[in-house]
This record gives sequence, C-alpha cells and structure tokens, in this order.
Amino acid sequence: MSEPLASVRVDKWLWATRFFKTRALAADAIDGGKVDVNGDRAKRSRHLVPGDRVALRLGQYEWVIVVRGVSERRGPAPEAQLLYEETVESASRRAALKVQLDSMPSFFGHGEGRPTKQNRRAIRRLKGDV
Repeated sequence: MSEPLASVRVDKWLWATRFFKTRALAADAIDGGKVDVNGDRAKRSRHLVPGDRVALRLGQYEWVIVVRGVSERRGPAPEAQLLYEETVESASRRAALKVQLDSMPSFFGHGEGRPTKQNRRAIRRLKGDV
C-alpha cells in the first residue's frame, strides 16, 4: 500500500477538489494570477500541505479556503469537500455578493426586434431612398 501524501501540487489539488473541471483550466487560473497561497501568488508547481490558506477567484466570486487534506486523485464531490474548509468570512462575502447579483436585472431587452415592412418603408423614406 502507498503512504499518504504529505503535499501535492496546487494545480492537481484544485482539480482534485473540483474547483476546476480539468488540470489545464486550473493551471490557466494559476498562471492568470487568480490563485494565492498563504498571501503569495501561486505557481503551478507549488506544493500544498494541510493548513495552507488558498485564495481563489472564480468569476465574480472569491473563495478563501484552508487546506484540510491533500489528494492527487479526483474522486466524488463528497470526498473532495473533505479536502478543504471555507472560512466563515469568505462564505458570508460570497452569500452577500450572490444576493446583490440576484437583485440586479438580469435581462436586457432588445426592443421590439426586427422592423416590420411598414417600419422599413418609413426608414427608407426618412433616409431618402424612396
């Protein structure tokens, strides 16, 4: 039997905890500066150990999580959730942002659509294309 891991690369850990669907997406987020480990900008090859603090920006949301376990294997979601714990402040900020975003209008009307035949004729007359 293999021994339990003491540390794992950041990109593998983010993939194993299901924050990203592929390791390539996780690596792109790390390279793009969207992941900080213990207050420092992360690199793909940085190793995480239990107790590390990871700040992760996904879209408009920011997660601040504490590493509770490491794994190189991507398992079911309930197992992945055991590998980290979100801070209370982070959860409350995300909930407040969600309420704010949900209260904003989410539909932009495009008017009445295409002009009718009558409207097109009026536009032509206005332009002088009669």
